[in-house]
Amino acid sequence: MSLWSFVSHMPPEQFSGLFGEFPCNLRSLLADWLENQPWEFITGTDSFCTSVAGALLSAMVEKLRSLASSNEQQCQVLQHISNLENTYRRDPLRLVAIVKGILEGERAALLKRDRHLPLSFHRRQEELKFGLDLQRLQHRVGEIQALPEAALHSQLVCEWIGGVTLHSSPPPRLASPQDLPALILEAVKELEGAKLQVLKRLHIWKRQQQLAGNGAVFEENLAPLQKRCENLVDVYFQLQQQVVAVGRELGSDLLSRLLERLNTVLSALVESSFLVEKQPPQVLKTQTKFQASVRFLLGPRLLQASAKPYVVKADIVTEKQARELALGGYSTPESTGEIVHNTVALEINSTSVTSCATFKNMLLKKIKRCERKGSESVTEEKCAVLFSTDVTLGPGNLPFHLQALSLPIVVIVHGNQDNNAKATVLWDNAFSELERIPFVVAERVPWEKMCETLNLRFMAEVQTSKGLLPEHYFFLAQKIFNNSSASPEDFHNRSVSWAQFNKEILPGRGFTFWQWFDGVLDLTKRCLKSYWSDRLIIGFISKQYVSKLLGPKPDGTFLLRFSDSEIGGITIAHVIRGKDGSFQVENIQPFSAKDLHIRSLGDRIRDLAQLRNLYPDKPKDQAFGSHYNSECPGGSPTHPQSLQTPGPCCCGLTAPPLGLWGG
Repeated sequence: MSLWSFVSHMPPEQFSGLFGEFPCNLRSLLADWLENQPWEFITGTDSFCTSVAGALLSAMVEKLRSLASSNEQQCQVLQHISNLENTYRRDPLRLVAIVKGILEGERAALLKRDRHLPLSFHRRQEELKFGLDLQRLQHRVGEIQALPEAALHSQLVCEWIGGVTLHSSPPPRLASPQDLPALILEAVKELEGAKLQVLKRLHIWKRQQQLAGNGAVFEENLAPLQKRCENLVDVYFQLQQQVVAVGRELGSDLLSRLLERLNTVLSALVESSFLVEKQPPQVLKTQTKFQASVRFLLGPRLLQASAKPYVVKADIVTEKQARELALGGYSTPESTGEIVHNTVALEINSTSVTSCATFKNMLLKKIKRCERKGSESVTEEKCAVLFSTDVTLGPGNLPFHLQALSLPIVVIVHGNQDNNAKATVLWDNAFSELERIPFVVAERVPWEKMCETLNLRFMAEVQTSKGLLPEHYFFLAQKIFNNSSASPEDFHNRSVSWAQFNKEILPGRGFTFWQWFDGVLDLTKRCLKSYWSDRLIIGFISKQYVSKLLGPKPDGTFLLRFSDSEIGGITIAHVIRGKDGSFQVENIQPFSAKDLHIRSLGDRIRDLAQLRNLYPDKPKDQAFGSHYNSECPGGSPTHPQSLQTPGPCCCGLTAPPLGLWGG
């Protein structure tokens, strides 16, 4: 969303004095368009900044003219156009300063209210900055290319001064040959800066791709990044050509240093633009087919025709080998396993203007296990697929060895290893740093970050828009930290370790926290998605707190919670009230996915006559009616085994309100 979409709904008094020369009505007319221009990055007063400011003024006038033709306030819009032309045409940088001040004021007001800006704002700012930097760089290259003409003008000036008058008046002052080294050095510096921006964006793309493995939204489109790489390579070739052409004037020492810096830029762009577009499965079972693809962003621009197609090879490598590669070690490590169908041609698609190698039928035949650290299990052992190829690029047929490393992979040989392998991958995807040594990840992370990760994974796996609530996080914290007496605030600054997540067995249970949570995920995804999405399931709540909730309620009030003692089970807790006012809470034997495939949860609830109202007070037919199957329940109601919990509860547990639950 745009900045204006937030600001326009804020009280006008917060912006008193902000709109003076530039009326609020004009700001409203230009809305998103104004924010999509690089006002805030025009920081100088040189010819480039002045020309960009003038172009922005002209673009603003054209935008208003297009609005005038379809706007009821046509006269007012035309008056705005006239005022802009009269006020700023001779000094467009003044317009830049005014608009910059308005946008900064709006941003400050939004920050004061929300304490943060939308992610889309930061993304747009980065794009605007890069676009202007590229314009500046191209302007600089144009200045350098114009120097031969400047040299000719200088010669004519000398002849005019010497008495050989070829012009009636001296020509204007242009850049002289003495300016050449400084101009080229500045251009190379700006190219290096633009390269760093591109590399950072590539790193961010890869990090977002990794987070997508946990369920995060991911913008896969690489076309904008490919265009950036191509633009910078074009500038590289122009600069390199100019540097070589004026090598004598620069001197051998400066020439050598400039060419080395330029070639370093090219190498970084080429090597970074070879990446894994479609990742292989991060939990990879031997003897199972899998797919992946790599993309070479600069392939369409730089790959030279070859008698033999360029071939990309895929090899499995250990974490140690991946680390050595990242630190500049050997380029062709020995494969730590055998992948069949592991070579594919690197092809250029002229329609989509892409260069890709798509592996459709790879299969990991076997894996060599390496030595593990301490108590590390095979499902904590990370490896990766290394994609590599040798190519020649550009007019000079420069040789390059390209390599791209997949995200970390855990190799399993049995299906029963899948759960623990997923835990390793989830932790690595969630908590690794943007640029790291493979595959280093924190052993302990803030509990709040863990909550974000669990919620992301839950919503993605279940395919629901209804995520976890603060009440759910409270129960999960009690479970993972084995502390039922703490308040929600007590967990805010806690950190959770990898061992607590998936190594240590929960007290009194035969499984880890992750194994239990993953069982809930699987059950909800397979059998309970619609119930969860309709907020009919509280789910994450302890037996003790269930008694506290149901104790004051009428006989037959019930709620649904995930089993605490079994993996992948859901139970119904309901209150039975005696004539003397006493009560007891029964927890029906948990239903598994197998049970719910035989008869759905809704129909089982309909079958049980003792269940009357879903907590807090919604009649069960009203709550679950849409989930009943059309046929009438046959025979007498079923009576699953019940586990009684005596009341009233005296655990003294402090817990958050549950107003959002129960329908």
